[in-house]
Amino acid sequence: MSLVQSANLVDNLFDRDSLELSGTRDGYGKGLVELGKRDERVVVLCADLTESTRSNYFRDEFPERFVQVGVAEQNLITVGAGLAAAGKVPYMASYAAFSPGRCWEQIRTTFGYNALHGVVAGAHAGVSVGPDGATHQAVEDIATMRTIAGCTVLVPSDTRGAFKATIATLDTPQLVYIRFGRDKYPSFTTDETPFEIGKAEVYYEGTDVTVVACGPLVYESLQAAKALEGEISVEVIDSSTIKPLDINTIATSARKTGAVVTAEEATVIGGLGGAVAEGLAREYPVPMEFVGMQDTYGESGTADEILTKYNMKSADVVEAIRKVLKRKS
Repeated sequence: MSLVQSANLVDNLFDRDSLELSGTRDGYGKGLVELGKRDERVVVLCADLTESTRSNYFRDEFPERFVQVGVAEQNLITVGAGLAAAGKVPYMASYAAFSPGRCWEQIRTTFGYNALHGVVAGAHAGVSVGPDGATHQAVEDIATMRTIAGCTVLVPSDTRGAFKATIATLDTPQLVYIRFGRDKYPSFTTDETPFEIGKAEVYYEGTDVTVVACGPLVYESLQAAKALEGEISVEVIDSSTIKPLDINTIATSARKTGAVVTAEEATVIGGLGGAVAEGLAREYPVPMEFVGMQDTYGESGTADEILTKYNMKSADVVEAIRKVLKRKS
């Protein structure tokens, strides 16, 4: 049974070619402008990638509250921490390969250790950044950021989800990491689709296997569920919050289906896959398979070529489902 309508997803969900394509970074940029209107404490900082991170949306509306620190990611964080200590709410954006990649220690010590409220925005994350190559393809960021005590980790699945996630960070205490890609993904949620930090959403109901996904792999997982309709009953969960993980929703589904696949555009070691495995090990262990980067680096190519090579398309989710079901007791 599909929950597409009750979950308030678009009517033409499975017609990929008809869906609007938009970047999650665009949702972030629009969210910043809305936050700027709501709260004068909001300030935006960027490390020489203003247009790429869509921080320019805020800069153009509120230039007096925008700080360009240049190619200096460690300064990006420490200047932001100073502003946070003075009562501002800083949003600090760069490519995820550089922030948190280059300044994890500054993030941990200034924001994490001091329990300051700020948002680190990692753009161009994952391998779908494509031609920029492995040096710019951050696949480790989910894993590293969720190890910081008190840090919330968000990976929205489309541009509307990114807008909602950005808005929600204003009232989220302490440190937040929010992850975006560069590529344009299908926009399959609506303005009415539920979003809450710390809450996973069941988008497609099934009884044979659970797929827990985040980012662009949510849509690939929905396509996989549709492809298997009538043969295998697949439940698809959007876990846009990696930390704190909604293990109650995930474990409830695992008890029903008895098998779980995770899907993410990131390393499965410590990423969503690691988080779900940790949670289910405590709550309800079941056979699992992991779609994502398998202890390797990416390479240059188009987004579609790279996602295909590293087995992160809907067909790969289907294969993982078939594989885990062979081990299901």
